[in-house]
Order: sequence, then C-alpha cells, then structure tokens
Amino acid sequence: MTNIAKITLVLALVAARLSAQSDASRTAETLSRWMAMTAPPGAEELATDPLLKSLHGWSRDLSGNLIKRVGQGTPRRVVACGLDVHAYVVSAITADGYLRLHRIGTALEHPLADQSLEAQRVQIHTAHGPLAGVVAIANGHFTRQHRADTTVVGVDQLWVDVGVSSRAEAERIGIALLDPVTPTRPAWSFEGYASGAGALSRTACAAVATAADGRVVSGETVFILSARHVMGWRGLTAALQRLGRVDSLFIVGASAREINAIAGARALSARVRFAGSRVETIHANDAAALLEATAKAAGATLAADAGWVAPPAVAAVARRPRTDAHENAERMVMSLLDLPGVPGHEWRVRNAVRAALPEWARARATVDATGNLIVEAGPDRDSVAFVAHVDEVSFEVDRILGDGTVTLTRKGGVIPSAWEGQPAVLFFDADANGNTASPLSGVFVPRDSARVKSPPRLVAWFGLDSAALVGRGVRTGSAILGDKHATRLAGTRITGRSSDDRTGSTALLLAVQRLNPATLKHKVIFVWTVGEEGGLIGARAWGAVAGGSLRRVYAVDTFVSSDTPLEQQMFAYAPLGQGAVLRGLDDGSVAPRAERDRVMRVAKANAIPLQVGTTHGSTDGSAIGGFGPPDIGLSWPGRYSHTPGEVLDLRDLDALSRLILALAVAP
Repeated sequence: MTNIAKITLVLALVAARLSAQSDASRTAETLSRWMAMTAPPGAEELATDPLLKSLHGWSRDLSGNLIKRVGQGTPRRVVACGLDVHAYVVSAITADGYLRLHRIGTALEHPLADQSLEAQRVQIHTAHGPLAGVVAIANGHFTRQHRADTTVVGVDQLWVDVGVSSRAEAERIGIALLDPVTPTRPAWSFEGYASGAGALSRTACAAVATAADGRVVSGETVFILSARHVMGWRGLTAALQRLGRVDSLFIVGASAREINAIAGARALSARVRFAGSRVETIHANDAAALLEATAKAAGATLAADAGWVAPPAVAAVARRPRTDAHENAERMVMSLLDLPGVPGHEWRVRNAVRAALPEWARARATVDATGNLIVEAGPDRDSVAFVAHVDEVSFEVDRILGDGTVTLTRKGGVIPSAWEGQPAVLFFDADANGNTASPLSGVFVPRDSARVKSPPRLVAWFGLDSAALVGRGVRTGSAILGDKHATRLAGTRITGRSSDDRTGSTALLLAVQRLNPATLKHKVIFVWTVGEEGGLIGARAWGAVAGGSLRRVYAVDTFVSSDTPLEQQMFAYAPLGQGAVLRGLDDGSVAPRAERDRVMRVAKANAIPLQVGTTHGSTDGSAIGGFGPPDIGLSWPGRYSHTPGEVLDLRDLDALSRLILALAVAP
C-alpha cells in the first residue's frame, strides 16, 4: 500500500469515527429530551398533550395511554412501553407553608430515590401551571446538630419550600392537595450517553414511537405508550382488556420480574448504568440495539435513513419581569449564582463582578497576587473594609481512575449526599491565550445500595476513559460542580447554588453602585476575596497587607438561619424576609458590644430592618481581624447552606446593601 493510500485510509477511519461519535451524540440528545418530559402517574397528560401534537397517527384512550395501530389482520401484536416515572403528590400543606409529599406507588426504584430530592429543585403541577420549589435539607453549617441523622432519608422526611410563609399563601398561589410534584432536571446528555430518571423506560418509549413510523407488511401492530406503568401497568392492562385477543405482547424497557403479572408478555431490555437512580444512563449504541429489537418484535421495517422520533423540547418556564423594586437585584444575584467559582478557579465570578461595577469603581479596581478584587474610595484615613467572597463549596479532581471515574476532593464544607446521583459539570480554566474549552458534562455516581445517608466518598464520571479525560485536558485539581440554574420561588425568594456568598458579593455591588465616592470623608475599601471556602486564603493574604491599617472590617457573608423545619430554633433564628442580620457571634469571631451598638444605631437612623443573632461557621472577617481591626459580620438570613438548594429573600438583600452603604458613609 502506498503512503497516499495509507493516509487516505487513516483519514477515512478518523472520519468514520467522528461520524459515529456525532451520530451517538445526536441520538443521546434526542433520548435526553424523552427523559426530560414530565409524566407523573395519573397526570401523564403533561407529556401526552405535547406528544399528540407532534406524533403522527396516535390517539389517547380512556386510561390515558397513547395508542397507534399500524396494519391489519393477523398476526396481531402489541408493543408497549411505560411512559410515566415515579413521582409524588402534595399530601399536606403546613401552617408555615411547607409542602409534605406522598410517593405515587410504593416500590422504590433505587434506595436513594427519596434522598436524592434533598436540596434539589422540583415542580408543583397546579391546576394553573407549574410552580417551582426546592426540597429542604439540613444546613451544612449545622452538622453538629445533626450528628445522629445518619440513616437514608425517606419520603416522610421531605419538606418542599415554595417561597411562602403560610398555608394561606401557598393556597393563594394555587397549590392544592394531590398536585403532582416532580424533580426539575434539564435534558442531560454527554459523550453519546443520555441520563435521567427512567432512562431505560423513556428510551423504550422513544423506540416504540420510532418503530411505529415503520412499515408493517404482515398483520397488525398496536403500539402503546402506557400510563401508570409504575402502578402495576394499570394503563396497559386496561388497554389489553379493550383490545381482546392478541398473538404476541412485547413490553419494551421492562424486566421479566416487572411483567410477571401480565400473561404472555415478553420483555425487551437494554444495558444501563446506575439503574433506578435519577441519573440512570444509557448509551446511544445500546439504545440502537433496543430500537432494532423493538422494530423486529413489531414486525416493522424502518427506512434506511430513519432517525429517532423526537418529542417536543421541554419549554423552560418563562420568568416574568419583576414589577417591584427588586428587579435589578434579582437579575444581578441570579447571574452571579449561575457562575462556577471553585476555590482557586474564581476568575469567571471576579470578571462578572468587575464588569458590573460602575465606571468610577471599575477604573479603580485592582486584582492582587492572590486574585482578590479590590476597590478603594475616599481620603486615606480611618479606613474601613467590606469583604465578601466569590468562591463556593465544590470539588476538585483528586485522581483519575482507569475506568474514567474521578475521585474528588471537597472544597469547603460540602454535604456529599446533596450531590450524589446528580448531574456534574467539569469546568476548565482559560489557557495562556484566554481561550476556554467547553465544560464536560457527567454525573456524580450514586451508590448501588445504601444504609447510611452520606457516601463514604464521592466520585464523578464523564463518559470517557482515563486516557480520553487526560486528552481533553482534565488534571488533578480540575474544578467540578453540579448543574447550576438559579430559580425564582414565590414572592421575593430565590434558590440557587452559591448564595453563600454570591448574595454577599451582590450586596457589595449594589452598595457600590449607589455610592457617590465624592461624599466620603474617609477611606472605604470593598474587597471580593477568593478561596474563603478553601481556608480563608484570599482574606489572609489581603489582611497581611492591609489589615493593620483598618479601623474596622465588615465580613459580608451568610447568616445560616434555623428558619427551617429541619432545625432546632434555639439559636440562629432569623426569619427570611425580615431584614439584614448583624452576625454578632459565630465560630470564628465575636463583634464587640460598641461595634454592635454602632451598627444598630446606623440601621435605625436609616430605617433599615435589622435582625441580630449568633450562628455557626466563620468568615473572612476572622482572618483579617487577626491583624488588628475589629471584625463585624453583616449578613442576610439563608436556608440550606452549603447545598445546591440555598434560598435567599430579595428583601433581605436590599436591606443588607442599604446597610453597607449607610455604614460606608457614616463617620
């Protein structure tokens, strides 16, 4: 073979491999859309209504099944799948506005099925449309109060926070008993894999719908997307009763155990990873084999160029513009919440903060050797500093194992159970030319079995082996987070990962935007620090340089509040929506009485609502205070700290930003 021929062959092989990868990615994206559909048992119309508008030749029967009949005569075949997945309903609304849940059906698909809802977003499907909620979890800072909470969480321990404070408020926004509740999860695919709850059953329905577009040349095939399959295949068995005699029955995506009660049924299945979990995952090649088996069972011939039937894309719930004074604050805090800021990799957040500064502050902004962003204003005397951090609890790659899984190092006080069995994202830093590779999507791997709540270690997987990961640029120390998407709850509540301390960073920004530097009578320094969750790294470095010259330092960070039904309210009780918080005492510092009195006087003089309390945790202030100045904690009350489900109230953010401004200009 000539060199030219060899080169041609190599190029052809490379092109074929790339084409196969592209086909697998397209298939996975389509399948992930099937997995993202909402179809709780008994309310499958949430999925079947849009499907009827996009699928050709299908109809809905009295049981809620979608049915398509192709061909006529004998043999008469039925090919079915289960469209619904396990879900919940509202079983009670508490006096303080939390929702309690009851699972639809009794059998758990996975031992962590209920627990994997903690700190995660859900949708409550009311008669007037979906509403957002977040499932409560114990505050990450209160681990000493929860030492005895070691068992796996069940449905009776789940509380849903929708952003209201009473049963009447919950009912006023349309929530009622028996409203379906489902996890909120994006369509998730990576490296030819599709991932989501019920991945196999939804792939099976994609295969049934695709096979139904084929040509049946002998006999009749009845294709069924079954309702209420998690309740013993109720929809399918009702449809079979109405159909009468059939010659063969194939249930796609079911195990033999699942269909024992259905006489004569045969199962068609496929290989999946993390079976039964909320990140059940299937590869496009295994899906293709299932489609081939489904078409064969249906007696259907697919066109050579036939692709997978795609459902309508799940539309994001439109976020209406705010009509109150919090519009700017909401937009700013939500944009910061969604940015990745693993300690040591905070540059994206720092750049966003810098870009949001008013022109005068942006012109003065500097970044020190550690990565802290600093803005100074006013004459050089009686210096005071306001400090917030831009990083968040998160993970870094510890080791890359041969099978492509990566072990993780925790950065800060991570609650591992809140990430286990959830989507994962690996972020790359910019190279020397300022270019950044696209993030890698994957999953935090769930345990197959579990008797205790917290996993002994947490690992992630991105659909690649070790060599491919290294080839993509993954290294020890690479930054890993979950999928980030801040969401508005009812009223003025927001849920989003990294409220600690993007809310504090936003409060500083809002204060700077309102500040006229020409009015200052002393120096005011605003500092957005790095590495707080990694050990107060940025604050220690900046404090060593500037701490000795400060008259006082204000650490702007979360007041971890016991304002949740999972906490004892003997301390740290600061209700959301009732104002900023003077963090008088925590595990790292105590504000002197004179400084506490000063803050309260300034708040009163400016009609700023202020709460006072003590909580757990420590802040950048304790690191800077070690160099001499008294440190005072300024906060907002936050729920579910150090988890993906942190909650804040925009009214408290407004009060905090006004308090910062008032203290900045006070003599």
